[in-house]
Order: sequence, then C-alpha cells, then structure tokens
Amino acid sequence: MKAVIQRVSKASVTIEGKKVASIENGLLILLGIVDEDTTEDIKWLSNKIVNLRVFGDEHGVMNNSLKDTSGDAIVVSQFTLHASTKKGNRPSYIKAAKPDVAIPMYEDFVNQIQTDLGKKVQTGQFGADMKVDLLNDGPVTIIIDSKNKE
Repeated sequence: MKAVIQRVSKASVTIEGKKVASIENGLLILLGIVDEDTTEDIKWLSNKIVNLRVFGDEHGVMNNSLKDTSGDAIVVSQFTLHASTKKGNRPSYIKAAKPDVAIPMYEDFVNQIQTDLGKKVQTGQFGADMKVDLLNDGPVTIIIDSKNKE
C-alpha cells in the first residue's frame, strides 16, 4: 500500500462538476493498493499518517500531527501510484489491485483512518474521473510505502 501525503491549506475533489469533498487545513492522501496488501498494511499506514508530525508547533517547527491539530483529511484512490515505467514510455499498471480487491481495501483504509483520527474523513469516489484541487502548504509532500518501512 502506497500513499502520497500532502499537507494542504485547502483541498477539494470534484466529480462531473460537483464538489464531493472539501477541507481546509489538513492532509490530502492519495492511496494506491496492490493485491498483496493486508489488514496489517492498512493499520500500519493509517497509524503512520495520523501521527506523522508535519504540522508546525508554536515555534513553526514540524512537531504536530494531524491528530494533534484536529486537522481534516481527504482520501483519494489512485491506482497510478503503482505505475511501472521500467520499459518504454507507456506506464504499466499491472501491479495495481483490480477493483474487486482494491475497493474493499480502500473502504477498510478509510474506516481505519477515521478510527485512528477519531473523526470522519472525506473521500473521492473509487474509479471516478476526479478533479483534485489543492493548495500544498509548505510544500510538504511525503511518500509512504507499507512494503518499505524505512
């Protein structure tokens, strides 16, 4: 399971001209899922994200987490995070989980992050053509892969 986390001043998701998610200060989480992902990946990644200290404290030092700041989050499914560009110029998405595996994992991740955060998070719509608008704060962008826990 791979996530791109962006600290945002604001972010929104629009589908077919309708805004389906919108937050102010918080995290935009782009989530990619592979067939090998498990419940343990979900728990580990969710815990890592909600406790990641990427928000400034009273001195402007990144010492606070999403949980500490009561910030909001949007989770957006993004199978392209698992693109392989090894051969040629057209990315291969063969590593990305198919919807029958990915949708339940995505939903379980959303539920887990809501539990860990102690509040509802907003989402895009799995498989939809989404327009994601964000104002990256910092910019702070972090990539986390549950299969590479460095």
